[in-house]
Amino acid sequence: MRWQLFTTVLVARCATAQQMLRFSCSKLTIERLDPLVEPGSIPSAHMHQVGGGNSFRADMAPVAFDPVGESTCTSCSFAEDFSNYWTANLFFRARNDTLRRVPQLVNMGLMADGGLTVYYIPPYDGKSNVTAFAPGFRMLVGDAMLRSGEAQQRQLCHRCFSTVNQVPFGGAPCTGDDTAGLPAGMCHGGIRTTITFPTCWDGVNVDSPDHRAHVAYPESGSFESGGPCPASHPVALPQLMYEVIWDTRHFNSPDLWPEDGSQPFVYSTGDGTGFSQHGDYIFGWKGDALQRALDARCSNDKCAELESQSADEAMACTLKQTVQEPYDGWLPELPGNPTITYA
Repeated sequence: MRWQLFTTVLVARCATAQQMLRFSCSKLTIERLDPLVEPGSIPSAHMHQVGGGNSFRADMAPVAFDPVGESTCTSCSFAEDFSNYWTANLFFRARNDTLRRVPQLVNMGLMADGGLTVYYIPPYDGKSNVTAFAPGFRMLVGDAMLRSGEAQQRQLCHRCFSTVNQVPFGGAPCTGDDTAGLPAGMCHGGIRTTITFPTCWDGVNVDSPDHRAHVAYPESGSFESGGPCPASHPVALPQLMYEVIWDTRHFNSPDLWPEDGSQPFVYSTGDGTGFSQHGDYIFGWKGDALQRALDARCSNDKCAELESQSADEAMACTLKQTVQEPYDGWLPELPGNPTITYA
């Protein structure tokens, strides 16, 4: 308990010092829908876990679809955030090839039902301003087809925690012992996935055919170091980042792992390497709420500029599956039956 309190305080202090919004989005739904990559497809090829506004559906056309107007609740901490945030799910593959979904742990200092932790980070210099995302904005980072790190975008990584209290913490995301692929050994405190989005925008297009071309990374350095945006994408955005903590403790037994000791986790994309992890985003903040919070440099999940809701209210916002299919318990195959590959 002492270590848990220490870590919670440490994380909160770090977030406060860097003046970032850091909040939970509880599980809204787990299902095979992807309005970015496979708009209108019911179901999509692989399963996702989704947080945010309850207007999430298969077809959410840019600009024409208004998550604020269409949603009646949100699974996120801030009641004015009807954005949608989604990632692939992680599964454990047993020796007999059956699979079981890995549940999610709530991040330190927050309350939620699974889901993910969302960050909106203004520049680290404490004074530069950024432009909040525009209505209709959406983007994608990562590639569900990747099985190696050669073409992987920046700052997508996994951290293997030795304790559930995240002690030792390990420093900034995607540094130290963090790995682009899934960790090779047992992680007794769970596996954290970090997904970091580009921070420069062309200033014109709220989307692009590949959901990537309208955004870019700094042309030199990084967002953290204050690197400048390229001339093609001159508008500085906040750094959007997801964290998902997979509770692998249930599977940390040598009797369950492959006899050769190889890591047994696979993503819902059919990926046994971890390189396919990806994050999708559809902006849905009400009015200028996000811009006000960024300008005020609010910290963590409390902000005088924003309307908050209780964790119970956020957890009560859920969606039934559009296509009913099992995703818990032991399954004979991944939902949608993608082939599990390692190369």
